[in-house]
Amino acid sequence: MDDAAPSRLNRPLALAAIAIALILGLFVGGALDIGKRLFGGPDPETVASSALQSMRAQNRLVPFVARYVSVVSSRRERFGGLVSAERTLILPGDVRYELDLAKLGPDDVAWNATSNTLSVTLPEIEIAGPEVDLTAAREYGEAGVLSAVTDADQALDRNNRARAVADLRKQAGAAVPMRLAREAGRQAVERSFVLPLQAAGFEKAKVVARYRTEGSAVTEPLDHSRAYNDVLDEAATRR
Repeated sequence: MDDAAPSRLNRPLALAAIAIALILGLFVGGALDIGKRLFGGPDPETVASSALQSMRAQNRLVPFVARYVSVVSSRRERFGGLVSAERTLILPGDVRYELDLAKLGPDDVAWNATSNTLSVTLPEIEIAGPEVDLTAAREYGEAGVLSAVTDADQALDRNNRARAVADLRKQAGAAVPMRLAREAGRQAVERSFVLPLQAAGFEKAKVVARYRTEGSAVTEPLDHSRAYNDVLDEAATRR
């Protein structure tokens, strides 16, 4: 009888302790939720805004780089073709495809809570370069009479170099490399936004980036190339 009495007394105490623990749990959980509301817990807009500022601080993103090779020839004739000179130039060069992240503003980033999707509007890809590789350049020509008595070779070389730089730019702006560069830029920006969103706990968040000119008639790349003399002078200083 003495052992049963304490057992009957402990049961109400245990139930009371459980009830108190549940009440405390609800109270603490509610307090945490209220604290999150009051003190601004992480939300998608805040995370996206922080990611945007971080990207703008990078200034320029280079998602794609390609090397092209131009082969051009020039010919000069005198006296109806009796004397002539011909020169051929093989000139490689690197071209960078850049995104000016400083052009991204708050209006270019929008969060859709219904679909958990962050939409980003990108500036157009810009072409920078070419950076010609004079150490790998090759020049060939015929040693004719015109070359011996005039400066035909030097004139032909200058003409070839100007044409080669222009040809490198034309290759860089072709449809295939531009498509690859745009896709690389899109993927890089989407990763830059989705990673901090997922780290903040928004695992289902999606990021969809598109270019401002996408779907419009204006799809030409912005050309920030310099004059061919500047390109060649810079290449010469690196030799």
